[in-house]
Amino acid sequence: MNFLFKIVSLISHLPLKILYVFADLIFFFTFYVFGYRKKVVRENIRNSFPDKSEQDLQKIRKNFFINFSDYLVETVRSFSISQHELRVRVQHLNREVFEEAKEEKKNIILLAGHVFNWEWFNALAQIVPQEHCHPVYRKVNNEFWENQIKKIRNSYGNEALEANDVIKHIFRNTNDGNSIYMFVADQTPHVDLVDFGLEFLHQRTPAFIGYDKLATRMDLVFVYCEMKKVKRGFYQVNYHRIYPDGEKFTQFEVVKKFHRQLENTIRKRPDNYLWSHRKWKNAHAIKTYNDQ
Repeated sequence: MNFLFKIVSLISHLPLKILYVFADLIFFFTFYVFGYRKKVVRENIRNSFPDKSEQDLQKIRKNFFINFSDYLVETVRSFSISQHELRVRVQHLNREVFEEAKEEKKNIILLAGHVFNWEWFNALAQIVPQEHCHPVYRKVNNEFWENQIKKIRNSYGNEALEANDVIKHIFRNTNDGNSIYMFVADQTPHVDLVDFGLEFLHQRTPAFIGYDKLATRMDLVFVYCEMKKVKRGFYQVNYHRIYPDGEKFTQFEVVKKFHRQLENTIRKRPDNYLWSHRKWKNAHAIKTYNDQ
């Protein structure tokens, strides 16, 4: 494993213009030769856009594999990319929400989706007034790769937290406006943990709801991260504060509002979403369903 990582680390130092040559090769083999998760991608896109023609669906599938291949080499580049280069490649818009939360003395819960390239907004820690930024990650079984993932998450001044520990950390931490917690919030819950579900992209969708407990029990600022691919290797993140309809969030309100905004983002650029994961595989296990 160490030898493999050394190879990956060496490759990560290559300029992106060279890495994108590898991305073009990955696209050719995953789309035209091997058909990586071809059935999953086809079904996910078709079920999400039942009104689109087969020609439109095929275009989305093809462009998805192009973006997915770019994402893979960009993730490799993450092992060595400099803070300066990441600042150039990722533009952060509407950063006033962080100043507001600081003034209000409320910690922030950032909610992002699997929209390319969610891995690259880690450098946010360098440009916000908050002292602590905590990317949330899922533990992997391999200890070696677990440590490498943590290194990436801990770069740029971040303090990564494992998903099973983050809720306790937030409850115990002082709510003073000095901490940001960065969730990729459209994760698919394990089948044993599925409870709440909602309609998302025309489908019954199991929803991760851990952060909902925070919304109903603590006075926090919730922010949706709208990721946009401007062109190859360049992105924008627009931060939108999520407000409750009343004085406080009601149960599942922030979950529904996050998914509504994420769906709007996907509809604008459907090929930029991660269609290769089995997001709807546990829909049968939903106990509480909301179709609003």
